[in-house]
Amino acid sequence: MKLVFAGTPEVAVPALDALIASDRHEVAAVVTRPDAPAGRGRRLVASPVAERAEEAGIEVLKPAKPRDEDFLARLREIGPDCCPVVAYGALLPKAALDIPARGWVNLHFSLLPAWRGAAPVQHAVMAGDEITGASTFLIEQGLDSGPVYGTVTEEVRPTDTSGDLLTRLAFAGSGLLVATMDGIEDGSLKAVSQPADGVTLAPKITVEDAEVDWAAPAMRVDRVVRGCTPAPGAWTVFRGERLKIIQAAPVQDRTDLAPGEISAAKNNVYVGSGSHAVELLWVQPQGKKPMRGADWARGVRIAPGERMGRGDVG
Repeated sequence: MKLVFAGTPEVAVPALDALIASDRHEVAAVVTRPDAPAGRGRRLVASPVAERAEEAGIEVLKPAKPRDEDFLARLREIGPDCCPVVAYGALLPKAALDIPARGWVNLHFSLLPAWRGAAPVQHAVMAGDEITGASTFLIEQGLDSGPVYGTVTEEVRPTDTSGDLLTRLAFAGSGLLVATMDGIEDGSLKAVSQPADGVTLAPKITVEDAEVDWAAPAMRVDRVVRGCTPAPGAWTVFRGERLKIIQAAPVQDRTDLAPGEISAAKNNVYVGSGSHAVELLWVQPQGKKPMRGADWARGVRIAPGERMGRGDVG
């Protein structure tokens, strides 16, 4: 089939690579978000998908909005049979959805109908799911509600961050997307409607969502830290400033600390939660580089009984 691939971030690149490598399909063009400011200089930078497509000599379309008439006209000129999508980042209007004869097929990083929305992997980690995966489905006007072509499963490991899990799913999902294109092309694959039961939503995780609640059980604190890593980054308040928590681990045998209470030893720093303590392994103070939790604690000189959190700012 003649394909137009839509995607933007790094996580979409493995799928684009897999489609380029396929000998059954032609990636005629790529649709991606416009160049965005990045870095300290805030200079405009092309998306990872745009950079990869340009390396491969593939036409790149960067509409400000996918309803722009110039973009729609060019898409009609290309005449794709199907448009595979991975994390494009913009809603597709009906005028665009109607152009390819075989529709737009999205690779979504959950086992639909679970975790429909922008942040399925983060929500899976934060909810404590033991199994997740990826699904390919035909895009409709609803939110990730279209019929499903195929799935692949992936174990959520006890120490996975959302970044770790998403990286594995990006590669596993790339194979699923190519297999889906093959099955659509030869007619061996039919999309099946999603069940009405089991729908959960995965809206974007905000900075506010990433604040650690020390009154919650240690297991919940751990899931929030892992689910919000690398973005938007879990955080707490210490002495009136934000402290980013990069890596933490529940400590089963410490139950002597009140929620938010800090205990610092030579090589370890612990914070109390609603159950047992949590060890801070890596943190990042405001305006500084990441550092080991014990090194941070030595530098700030924790006072006896000092606490973390908004209600106990020292």
